[in-house]
Amino acid sequence: MSAKGCCWDNAVVESFFSTLKLELDLDDNRDALITPQQLQRDLAFWIEGYYDRERRHSTIGYLSPIDYEQQFIAARTLTPVNP
Repeated sequence: MSAKGCCWDNAVVESFFSTLKLELDLDDNRDALITPQQLQRDLAFWIEGYYDRERRHSTIGYLSPIDYEQQFIAARTLTPVNP
């Protein structure tokens, strides 16, 4: 294991936080201007309202999680169960 913050050790988490910082425009200047409560609210909205539901993910064929789930459910209902 290498040093703390090495992207090769925890690439998934590093990618998530990079996306978070980019899309929420989190930088040193903005961090000083908002309260912890505002940051918590913004994070919850971004994760629950956008990242988990609407944002397209490369690991699921660039579909949003909602679209992927709908396709999965549709495929299951069309597939007959073995008798």
